[in-house]
Amino acid sequence: MFEATELNLQNQRRERLFRTLFLAMTLLLILPVVVILAMLVYKGGPMISMDFLLTEPTNGMTAGGILPAFVGTIWLVVVALIASVPIGIAAALYLSEYAPDNWLTRAINLAVINLAGVPSIVHALFGVGAFVIFFRFGTSILAASLTLAVMALPVVIVSTREALQAVPQAFREACWSMGATRWQTIRKVVLPNSLSGILTGVILEVSRTAGETAPIMFTGAAFFLPFLPETVWDQTMALSLHLFVISTQVPEVPEALPYGVALVLISLVLSMNAVSIAFRVYLRGKKKW
Repeated sequence: MFEATELNLQNQRRERLFRTLFLAMTLLLILPVVVILAMLVYKGGPMISMDFLLTEPTNGMTAGGILPAFVGTIWLVVVALIASVPIGIAAALYLSEYAPDNWLTRAINLAVINLAGVPSIVHALFGVGAFVIFFRFGTSILAASLTLAVMALPVVIVSTREALQAVPQAFREACWSMGATRWQTIRKVVLPNSLSGILTGVILEVSRTAGETAPIMFTGAAFFLPFLPETVWDQTMALSLHLFVISTQVPEVPEALPYGVALVLISLVLSMNAVSIAFRVYLRGKKKW
């Protein structure tokens, strides 16, 4: 009954062209990740076994497993999360819900943005001065994790603030009209509806803290330890530092060993992210809008 005009046909062709272009750009972004994962699986896959995961390095770290480094990485990530997530969420709550729009708030926001751009080696030197020397934590899991927490704070603050501001203002006004206080509104309405966005920052923090080397090299990670850490006051090995050491400092390392360590590290990060993403999807499904 209706026939497409030449203008309609041109618009459809242009639409298909841009759709194909955007698809190609997306595939170009994904391609390097797929190539890296495929290379790690191909070269490091033969190293993966229960002995590799559950034994200590031997023969000058040219053989054996990665258990101390694996457990140490989990220690560092978990303690860093415990230290940074509550502080980051509290700071974001203040900036989003309480702080007035004045020069002090703008200065704090600028400081948070600048902190995100500080190189990791500078964070490492700060960690040595603040946590190792000034607070006398020594070279320990606690000092290394707090250094990682400071480095990851901007990510948590920014993602949390964006999630809080995404909650419709009408939700707050409806709650206030019922006589609720500001804190009751935040606790009962704003936070539950922004948890999925907050988890985005936590996911990014896990990815960054698990893979950092410089901040932990000077504050708590050891070149080699044949035992597992028991408290936060102990030193520990870490997968990222272990990968650096066997790739550059240890001679006669089997070619597959660094690839195996890298495969375990990226698998650990992907596993933590997958759990967080699944929980975020579940929370997103419970949103009220």
